[in-house]
Amino acid sequence: MPDLFHRFIDVKDQFSRRTFLKQASATLLAGSVVQPLFSIAADAQPATSKTGIKKAVKYQMITENVPVLDKFKMLKDAGFDGTEIHFRTKVDPKEVRKAIDATGVQVHGFLNSSRDELKDSIDQAKYYGGTSVLVVAGVVNEKNPYDVVYQQQQAKLRKHLPYAEKQGIKLLVENVWNNFLLSPLEMARFIDELESPAAGVYFDVGNVVRFGWPDQWIRILGPRIGKLDIKEYSRKKQMDEGLWKGFQVEINEGDCDWQAVCKALQEIGYTQGWATAEVKGGDRQRLQDISERMDRALALG
Repeated sequence: MPDLFHRFIDVKDQFSRRTFLKQASATLLAGSVVQPLFSIAADAQPATSKTGIKKAVKYQMITENVPVLDKFKMLKDAGFDGTEIHFRTKVDPKEVRKAIDATGVQVHGFLNSSRDELKDSIDQAKYYGGTSVLVVAGVVNEKNPYDVVYQQQQAKLRKHLPYAEKQGIKLLVENVWNNFLLSPLEMARFIDELESPAAGVYFDVGNVVRFGWPDQWIRILGPRIGKLDIKEYSRKKQMDEGLWKGFQVEINEGDCDWQAVCKALQEIGYTQGWATAEVKGGDRQRLQDISERMDRALALG
């Protein structure tokens, strides 16, 4: 059975065999696989010295019991450019649209999680003026074999990608702790096999730290990355207190090398996209603190 690297090459050949083989040959001669194969794409923008990355939080992180409009004003005052709404969030879409128009704070995406029916999420993202739907691609366990989940999740995405393309919405697969897509090489292959400009990655920086290095994932995934989730992880808290306790650390106080992350984002040309905090929320003071921490982590401001 061919190894993952050669199977990945076979997939890439389906797009542009001549171009890919030129890149692969040049890479092998140079003795390096990652940079040419995974960081360069025809539509990638060159890295610049300035960043236009936009900050957001998940809407459910706003805990003050105030009207929708006041929540959007709170986000604007804290320096956020946008938010994302989860499909489980109880909110009046018309009130959200009014708040967007009144404040300029955008709903840049809709959170579908692992639901199989994506059309409603695509429609919701479109209604709010967003550009993406976050997708969790299944889970692998003793009852759900890896190869079966791989095929099922690709089939689900292929079913909805034509409609997403038509609506101008991207379906972005997040790297989560679901025992699936365990390396950036495989995640890149999974996305490329879908053969759609509407398919991409929602890269969660903190979710990688337990078993890898986010900057390496960023360089390999390259322009497949459509948006970022921002949070931290502490390997020390993981070892001392337990696996999930590693997330209980503030941005800039864990083991994520934000300088390396920013450098990798510059290298792949990710200078204009969205970065959304996914941490413990709170009142306006808490949101202000999150905003300032994101500024330091991502060298914004």
